[in-house]
Amino acid sequence: MANITKKVSWSSRGDEPAPAGEGTPLLNGAGGAARSYSRQFSGSGIFQIGRLSTVDLEEDPAPEEESAISRPKEIPHNEKLLSLKYESLDYDNSENQLFLEEERRMSYMGFRCLEISRWVVCALIGILTGLIACFIDIVVENLAGLKYKVIKENIEKFTEAGGLSISLILWAFLNSVIVMMGAIIVAFFEPIAAGSGIPQIKCYLNGVKIPRVVRLKTLVVKVCGVICSVAGGLAVGKVGELLHHALSNGLMSSLVDVGSLTPLSQQIFEYFRRDTEKRDFVSAGAAAGVSAAFGAPVGGVLFSLEEGASFWNQMLTWRIFFASMISTFTLNFFLSIYHNKTGELSNPGLINFGRFDSDSVEYNLYEIPLFICMGALGGLLGALFNVLNYWLTIFRIRYIHRPCLQVMEAMLVAAVTATVSFAMIYFSDDCQPLGEDQAENYPLQLFCADGEYNSMATAFFNTPERSVRSLFHNPPGSYNPPTLGVFTLTYFFLACWTYGLTVSAGVFIPSLLIGAAWGRLFGIMLAHITPYGSVSIWADPGKYALIGAAAQLGGIVRMTLSLTVILVEATGNVTYGFPIMLVLMTAKIVGDYFVEGLYDIHIKLQSVPFLHWEAPATSHALTAREVMSSPVTCFNRVEKVGTIVDVLSNTSTNHNGFPVVTRVMDDDEPGKICGLILRSQLIVLLKHKVFVERTRSRLNQRKLQLKDFRDAYPRFPPIQSIHVSQDERECMMDLTEFMNPTPYTVTQETSLPRVFKLFRALGLRHLVVVDSENRVVGLVTRKDLARYHLGKHGLEELQLAQT
Repeated sequence: MANITKKVSWSSRGDEPAPAGEGTPLLNGAGGAARSYSRQFSGSGIFQIGRLSTVDLEEDPAPEEESAISRPKEIPHNEKLLSLKYESLDYDNSENQLFLEEERRMSYMGFRCLEISRWVVCALIGILTGLIACFIDIVVENLAGLKYKVIKENIEKFTEAGGLSISLILWAFLNSVIVMMGAIIVAFFEPIAAGSGIPQIKCYLNGVKIPRVVRLKTLVVKVCGVICSVAGGLAVGKVGELLHHALSNGLMSSLVDVGSLTPLSQQIFEYFRRDTEKRDFVSAGAAAGVSAAFGAPVGGVLFSLEEGASFWNQMLTWRIFFASMISTFTLNFFLSIYHNKTGELSNPGLINFGRFDSDSVEYNLYEIPLFICMGALGGLLGALFNVLNYWLTIFRIRYIHRPCLQVMEAMLVAAVTATVSFAMIYFSDDCQPLGEDQAENYPLQLFCADGEYNSMATAFFNTPERSVRSLFHNPPGSYNPPTLGVFTLTYFFLACWTYGLTVSAGVFIPSLLIGAAWGRLFGIMLAHITPYGSVSIWADPGKYALIGAAAQLGGIVRMTLSLTVILVEATGNVTYGFPIMLVLMTAKIVGDYFVEGLYDIHIKLQSVPFLHWEAPATSHALTAREVMSSPVTCFNRVEKVGTIVDVLSNTSTNHNGFPVVTRVMDDDEPGKICGLILRSQLIVLLKHKVFVERTRSRLNQRKLQLKDFRDAYPRFPPIQSIHVSQDERECMMDLTEFMNPTPYTVTQETSLPRVFKLFRALGLRHLVVVDSENRVVGLVTRKDLARYHLGKHGLEELQLAQT
């Protein structure tokens, strides 16, 4: 492969976006008064950033093409773009002199107290997760119950008298009004609260700072939004994966960020006011949310490990498991009090699937091939779901991006869902006897005989998790095959249309409901085609509903180990652990052949610089020299204040990391690396006027502590709010005490996979590239690595967009 060269301003590839309203060209010259070092390598081509191309392109773009490349006008709406607006989180601690002095002063007992404080925070996360989950459950059940009761009475009133159209209008009206309230608070007050939140939490734990995702306001909007979404009859789940996102992020905001408002909480949480600690607590919150939702403490831990956390250790595992147990216990305890029960609930989680009897769900080895076939079917249907939702999301990003349109679309979907549900129930002739073993909460008689109920109403006229439970546990004969077939087809498209609306909702429960429907249908058909008829060994369709639910959810989200444990814990039966794992693996393999998982698709549609576990398989030919950005804006160890202010104020150099180099006399000569300092640290230094003044050849400097930096976390003031007088601009600033004197570096000949592994494993934000004499020649950030991916034509580079 020919050498790949580029001549790109590092300032244009900043790790932090320019302020709103100011355009930052993708290709521009180096700006600012700070020292910039540009290194041009051998090669005939100029490699232009901001262009989708195979990495072995050697031809120069035409002038008009280059102009178009440098000014992208299209908003990021597919996986071909990478947004420059996302910052990285500082997961690597800056071990400057202040940090090391604090660590050395701390006694062994001090470290033990810190560890105890971490357990206390995890316990608080678990308790608050359980309390809020209990609140959601109570409000949803009462609000949805009131709605269904009113509609049921109205339908019964007009069934014989005529005028069922009034019942339809009432149902559609109530759905639309409730969903409208949830959509308004999301669209106008906190748009980041839309959706399930799993893509955002995955990005956060991957090291990407998603704006406003870790806020108490997000928690409040999420909780209110999911109540409206479920009570409004949308094809969404009560909590599921949404709960873990809202609680983990919102609680972290209240416990750590806002926790410094009182003197007591300052002592407990001050040390935790940094991204490294916050990341671990968010992992605990994610697990606690899943545990509270499904009554699955172990599954919650595995979920946080498989789907979220990019960094893990053994002690963190125990703290996360502790938070999961606390959340489940808290939820179960308060729900027991609410329901006036002294014993254990039928299911210790918020979403009650009911317990499977071990004797009724036994399976034989010759059923394993059938389960694998169901897994393959789940993978196919999951891939179809993801593809349809992908194109629908692109349409929404392009045309339904105004809040008023988003609210109207949510109301339309709510009304259509009610209309379709009513039509399915109205035209269904599946009447079943109402026995004591049925799990219907709002049975509709409609045109059925006395003592019978409409079976289609059991699926539509209910909250989704109750419908799943009925499909799992209702006895054989509770549903006719046409009912299940029509319901599966209808609910599949409703759920696909619903996911991505500007409401707080997830896809977990709808996926399980779709899979449970066609899985039960699969079991019924097996019973019909066998010579033993109704007494066939396949007679219990509940186990096939469980396998179908796992297959469908696995085909959509591509989870394996964690989902197996979640379903085993939620259903209280370990017998099906092995078959469920086989089904999920099959669904993932088949689904991945066609398209990625739903969460990964939405991450790409948001153009987030997400780093996967490994570098692209064919990237060994690339080295750090081709990947890095250059020239690099550097500072001297003792730098002029005016120079620092100019660099930080220049929107074209609005990035976050600055190598500190030894002073050199020749401006074109790169300096030797001696440290790295962050934008946030420089802003705090400027805010506190940590300047060096020359007074009779003596250097007087104001002493600063780590507390000053932690107090400004996480929302550091912008450079525009820092006032520096003309006299102060002439002062000097000694960066020695505040810079990280041991930043991670690689040589320019290091291969891309090695650079990727180092960057990803350590959670870095900046990786300095040096030459053989330890001189700074480039800098690698997240976007430098995330822009390479395997496409249809080999290794490709994503286009960068300032949006």
